[in-house]
Amino acid sequence: MALSQHDLLRLMESLRTADGIELIRVLVQRILQELIEAEVTAHTGAEPGEHTKTRTTTRNGHRKKVLTTRAGDLDLAIPKVLTGSFFPSPLERRRRIDQALYAAIMEAYVQGVSTRSVDELVKALGGDTRISKSDFSRICGDLDAELGVFRTRPLDHIRFPYIYLDATYCKARVNHQIVSQAVVIATGITEDGGREVLGLMVGDSETEVFWSEFLRSLRERGLTGVRLVIADHHSGLVKAVRKVMLGAAYQRCRVHFLRNVFAVIPKDAAEMVAATIRTIFAQPTAEAVRAQLDTVADMLGRQFPKVQAMLLEAKTDLTAFADFPERHWKKVQSTNPLERVNREIKRRVDVVQILPSSDALERLTTAVLIEMHDEWIACPRRYLPEGSMDTIYPPEDQPDTVTPLQGT
Repeated sequence: MALSQHDLLRLMESLRTADGIELIRVLVQRILQELIEAEVTAHTGAEPGEHTKTRTTTRNGHRKKVLTTRAGDLDLAIPKVLTGSFFPSPLERRRRIDQALYAAIMEAYVQGVSTRSVDELVKALGGDTRISKSDFSRICGDLDAELGVFRTRPLDHIRFPYIYLDATYCKARVNHQIVSQAVVIATGITEDGGREVLGLMVGDSETEVFWSEFLRSLRERGLTGVRLVIADHHSGLVKAVRKVMLGAAYQRCRVHFLRNVFAVIPKDAAEMVAATIRTIFAQPTAEAVRAQLDTVADMLGRQFPKVQAMLLEAKTDLTAFADFPERHWKKVQSTNPLERVNREIKRRVDVVQILPSSDALERLTTAVLIEMHDEWIACPRRYLPEGSMDTIYPPEDQPDTVTPLQGT
């Protein structure tokens, strides 16, 4: 894309007043932006505003992206397209994750817990194995500033009718001991059907106090409009949800419930029992869903009385999804949407195996979540149909529909 006279004059002025590293930063930023614009032109088959027979889609504005380089931070504008997706090939999708992973490895060196495999990994990432504490502090300081903004960003820009909560466990060094640390994660579906990562927290265990602190932090950042919380049946989590997320129903994850059932029946009966329980979730109406749960409980109770008791006890929480639009049911019956998130975190953590500190674990998991969040925001396809949210928020509802956080 050729520069306009106005852009040329601005560039010349920037070059005239810049010196040293700043001059390089300006040049690199301009070159990268031009490469991005040229690539999106090839992707769409037309220049901005141009109508051609070869055009496959149209541009739909830009989103800002800061790219950290040795020349400094580059302020880039990534074009969005109306249909499909676009991401410029000169940029690395996983750059933050690689930086966080490298920082964890550097910290391992600084603390004297490096291994040969880690040394090889540092070289593969293009790093220098002669790592100093000042290098480590500089890299981590830059990362923490960016990642901290994401973890504490306001959530009051839109309402979130559905949120998912889950935890995964990773190994880290705490007080010179290797311990298991809980990484709790929250994602949400927006009222227009999109998805966002809401937050995360790293701690020692999934206690009620820990979950309550995490949920309060989401509320304090502006989380509103929550109608249904989908989560596992961990006692600390459930108590925290009912105490903090006032006005929201709780949906017990059907997948986790089945795992609990498998623990009390013989292995050779698992397939039959699972198929029978799944019929509960295949009913067309809320009344049929709850009636089928009673029927299934009676059927299985003849052979597995423990399963009958579990079904009846969990009836309210297991069928909470049925009070919401039928088009949403499959997406809000379980925490499956978080499974991919947890797998990606595990995959990245497994590279180091044992993180050198809780800070390193938080740093790496935040980087993973930011990249996923960016992908969801950039994806034009809605996770749930936008128009299907009308029955969740009646017209008379005000934007802030969730009962304010109580001082509990």
